[in-house]
Amino acid sequence: MKLLFIINPGSGSHNINLKEVISNHFEKNPIETDLFELPDDCSIDKIKHEISRSKADKVIAVGGDGTLKLVAECLLNSETPIGIIPAGSANGMAKELGIPTDITEALNFLETGTPKKIHVVKINDEICIHLADLGFNAYLVNKFDTLPERGMWGYAKATWHALWNHKRMDVELKLKDETVKSKAAMVAIANATMYGTGLKINPDGKLDDELFEIILVKDYSYLEILKIWITKLPFNPKKIEVFQTSEVKIYSKYKAHFQVDGEYIGKLNKVEATIIPAAISVIV
Repeated sequence: MKLLFIINPGSGSHNINLKEVISNHFEKNPIETDLFELPDDCSIDKIKHEISRSKADKVIAVGGDGTLKLVAECLLNSETPIGIIPAGSANGMAKELGIPTDITEALNFLETGTPKKIHVVKINDEICIHLADLGFNAYLVNKFDTLPERGMWGYAKATWHALWNHKRMDVELKLKDETVKSKAAMVAIANATMYGTGLKINPDGKLDDELFEIILVKDYSYLEILKIWITKLPFNPKKIEVFQTSEVKIYSKYKAHFQVDGEYIGKLNKVEATIIPAAISVIV
């Protein structure tokens, strides 16, 4: 077997030499490995070229959800399985799929795990494998990126800043059979169930059906989200509504902050999303 590791050296807050850890792990193993470290100016075409050159049996994303998203874009509608070595700040998709967050355990998992087809969501010109959102959380992601502190302390500071400074939006959701207009703190396009922090925003989400969820958070309802996290009771629809769909158009009266899989995209006032069923194969 041959494995190609696509390594993001800038992921996370650790000081581990990822190339060294991977090389040492497979030193006495018959598995052949290729290691490709993402350069600062890396493009999708460069990664595709590396995948084509390597002819590996499995391609492994070493980093956070953003790194996995890059690899998924290169292998969209392909049969090549994607492995995940979680080395980012939050590693939401790894947690979603039950992949160990310990790097050594995750490396062992590449041999024992099995490939599973999951869908992705096409959002404007991006693909989303995990979670995207318009409004509060995207504002938070943008703020977090500017802070010197990483990890949970940096995230807590960014959250506090966002709660004080972010304003609600006027949004319109155009679904297949209905149009919804509302004030909103945030609108999430949820392929997965929870953020990397473990906060479950979409408890009924499934990665292998042909639907995704729209979570309309009408106010800053963290207590509502914590309630469902702890008690498993349904959301109060006056505060948070969930819509299942295979396509949606979201309009905001004014441009709002937007992020996809933890990567801040910018400010926009129109988002279109559609499902791509069985789009990638992931080792789970």
